[in-house]
This record gives sequence, C-alpha cells and structure tokens, in this order.
Amino acid sequence: MSNPSDTPPSAEQKHVVEGEMTLTVRIIGLGIGSIVLLAILLGLWKGLTSPLPGKEALVSGLMMSEVIFAIALILLGSIVEGFGYGLSLGTRWPYTRNIVVLMLRGDPEAAHRVLATAVGLTAVALAALHPDKMTFTGLGLIVITALFGMGTLYVLAGKAPAFVHGTHGLLAYLVFLNYLVGLNYPGIDVFPFISKTVALHALLFTIFMGGMVTGQRGFGQAIEPFLHPRKTAHWIFVVHGFAAMLVLGTLGWLSSAYPVAFGLAVFQAAVGFFLFHAVNLKPKNPGAVVAFHQMMVLLITSAIVLQWRW
Repeated sequence: MSNPSDTPPSAEQKHVVEGEMTLTVRIIGLGIGSIVLLAILLGLWKGLTSPLPGKEALVSGLMMSEVIFAIALILLGSIVEGFGYGLSLGTRWPYTRNIVVLMLRGDPEAAHRVLATAVGLTAVALAALHPDKMTFTGLGLIVITALFGMGTLYVLAGKAPAFVHGTHGLLAYLVFLNYLVGLNYPGIDVFPFISKTVALHALLFTIFMGGMVTGQRGFGQAIEPFLHPRKTAHWIFVVHGFAAMLVLGTLGWLSSAYPVAFGLAVFQAAVGFFLFHAVNLKPKNPGAVVAFHQMMVLLITSAIVLQWRW
C-alpha cells in the first residue's frame, strides 16, 4: 500500500510556498480590514445623506465604497508581495475550497482574492444601477485585471514573462482611477482625463515598471546590488529608476498645480531606496516597506487627481 505522502504533488500544489505569519502581518491585515469596513460605512453614510433620489443615492454610496475597496485591494497586493504570500495558494485560481477559512486565519493572498470578488460584485451592481461608459469601463477593467492577476501567479512560478506582472499593476491603478475620477468628476471618462493630465503619464509608466521589477526578479529572488547593469532585472530596475526621476521632474515642473504630489514624490524617492535594499536583504519577505511604498503611490495618484494643496 502506498503512503499518501508519496503521492506526487499536483501542478498547482508544487508551486505552493507558504508565507510567514508574523505579528506585523496580522497588524497590517487588521489595518486593511479596517479600511474595508470604513469603505462600507462611508458608502452607507454617503448614500443615506445624499440629496439625490433613491437609486442615484445608492450609486453614489457604492462609488465611494468602490474607490476605497480598490485602495485596500492594492494595499493587500503589497502585503502579499512584502511578506512572501504570492504563492501561498500556488497557481490555483481564483479560489480554493477553504479560501474563506484561510482569509480568516490571516492569509493575505486569500483575503486579496476575496476582496477582489467584492470589488467585482460592486462593479456589477454599479453597471446595473447606472449603466454608462464609466461603470462599464470599470467593470471591463476589473475583468481584465483579474485575468492578469491569474497570470501573475505564473510569473512568480517562472512560467510567464514579467510584462504580465507589470500590466496587472497598471490595470489595478486604472480601476482605482476610473472610480476616483467618476466619483469626483461626474461625466468625465477616465481615459480622456488621463490623456489631459500630463502629471499622470510618467506616474503610470513608473507603476508599470515597478510591476516589471517585481515580476522579473521572480518569487523570493534578489535584484542584487550593481554599479553597471549585468542582467535583465538590472536593466528593468534602471528603467524604473529613470521613470521615477521623470515623475519627479514632471511634478517639479508642475509643482504650482500639484504641490502635495511633488512633496510626496520627493519622499517616495527615499522610500524606493530603502525598498531596493530591503528586497536584496530579504528577497522573499522584504516586509512592510513594500506596503508603505505602495501607499505612497496611492497618495501621489490621489494628490494629482484631486489637486491637493498644502
């Protein structure tokens, strides 16, 4: 009789790499859980206090919730990367039979997928209640982002190119931008808005290249310090660095219009320096600096769209 432990792993199981559940992971997870709860409460508040009639008030509340859901989803993705949970469920997608149990135990990847489902269902509700270009664009972007999310698992498993990872990150921010613009500038579509907002161009390219950096280094691999680029991961990081400098230059040139975004971008440059060293010191789980780096990008993006001033 064969021993069950001698059974060869399935294609999905052999790529499973469990992350380390630490107090930091639990604390950050609780923080993101609080953001999700805040999204629900703010959505209810906005819907109940809106002067708009019934259905329009409901749409307004759902839009508010969707923006914050999108923020929480991006932050959860950074926790997945920062603490080594990228392959905690292997390449099986989108769910496992016990995904809710895993989420309640604190697995960030399980929580990421469950929240992604909530984002998708909210988008479906918005498209049904308020069918227009913005809601259909958001729903379409979410579907494509989800498919590329599946692709990122294969990038980490060494079976897909880094381009997939970079595109997934860019799409996640386009989802966020779609609902942020829709909430604050009704009637304006996200892609014309991006086209006319020059400050977003370099930022979105930098976001894409940041995903490329993560994808190219692979799961648990260091970029390695370098003076002269010697491999593809180095060249991608150099391009990412130049893109970040372009963000600084653009926001510096337009600092009168985007003073807060420029100040945040200057600080983000220092955060990126520490992240590079964290990835090389602990390539599998560089830690909370990944989430902080992503939070700064969200703040810079919001500061540009909403034109925050001191």
